[in-house]
Amino acid sequence: MFNWAKQQLANVAGTQEPIYGPDAIQPVTKQAQDTPYTEVQKDDLKWVAMESTCVETQTFYIVADSGLLGMAQVIYSNVAGLRTTCQFNAKIFYQDGKTPNLWSSDPLSNTRFDKDKYNFYADNCSLELSPDGNTYTIKSNTNKQSIVNLTFTKVAPGFVVGKNGYSYFGTDPAKPWGSMRHAFWPRCKVEGSILTQAGEVNMGGRGLFIHALQGMKPHHAAARWDFVNFQSPSYSAILMEYVTPPSYGSTVVSVGGVATDDKIIYAGATNSAKHVEKKQDTENDWPEPVATAYTWDGKSSDGQAFHAEAAGSLGPRIDRVDVMAEVPGFVKAIVASAAGTKPYIYQYAPKLTIKVKVGDEEKEEEGTLFTEATFISGEY
Repeated sequence: MFNWAKQQLANVAGTQEPIYGPDAIQPVTKQAQDTPYTEVQKDDLKWVAMESTCVETQTFYIVADSGLLGMAQVIYSNVAGLRTTCQFNAKIFYQDGKTPNLWSSDPLSNTRFDKDKYNFYADNCSLELSPDGNTYTIKSNTNKQSIVNLTFTKVAPGFVVGKNGYSYFGTDPAKPWGSMRHAFWPRCKVEGSILTQAGEVNMGGRGLFIHALQGMKPHHAAARWDFVNFQSPSYSAILMEYVTPPSYGSTVVSVGGVATDDKIIYAGATNSAKHVEKKQDTENDWPEPVATAYTWDGKSSDGQAFHAEAAGSLGPRIDRVDVMAEVPGFVKAIVASAAGTKPYIYQYAPKLTIKVKVGDEEKEEEGTLFTEATFISGEY
């Protein structure tokens, strides 16, 4: 009875959950044992827009030919079925040592979807999927510092890991109370620009699109994350790994894949993200990564043994994001003490070499690795 009461409080206030154990999560890694991945079709890209607690995002990551990095994102949030908010975020990482990152984040008004939920609209903002399901057009005039006009065209197939990409949370597998899903377009052609107050910035290059759904409170689903987006002339490598809080057995869930033009070489759940060297961030006590190693292992799409790795120094971080920076101080203090959360995202973009081995054939190629290490709660 006490655990039930704690769960009700957690549902409303976001406090820590009871210890349910690892059997209370049905990770997508189990699906992937039989079905490593499934190609994404147009219907898989519909907005879910849950009427209960959720965070749903469509995020477009850019590695521009100019060397700039960028991001555009719509976040749809529902708090306990009581209030829905939407936000448009845009970011440019200049990395020239002189120009500060451009960051804009704006609430959206009059949000709506088309009848099939392929397209998202708000005042001065739209995300539209082409009728053939191969191109997204992202437009935003919500912030005069960053007027966005981009297109992402899929050049390799999209995928979800497992049969449907979902991990489910709950003590009764037939009636889960939470979920997590990521759908990827790992390799896209990017065209367009972001108009800033300093002028128009050409963002043409390569990109990654992710449609993510956290069908529960984010800090209940994961205590920490590692995210990798590697883009080079021949390869795109994606890795999304999270560790659940102790309430779900500190379970590691890792999804990812490696693609080239027109082809998924590998996708599945047997990947890893390791922080091989780290230092203590004196401002918030998180162990900031200094050097990392990312691996992808399994069978290639044509059934051969597959291994890929990218490892090395991360170099100086390009940003550190205080996720709760815009939350009023007293709310921040309550959440930190009650739920044990102090979320920070550490972002890096080193030049690294990926090694890809399919069967007996091994190739290497240098590219740009954009990575995020996110710490939310607990010990690391």
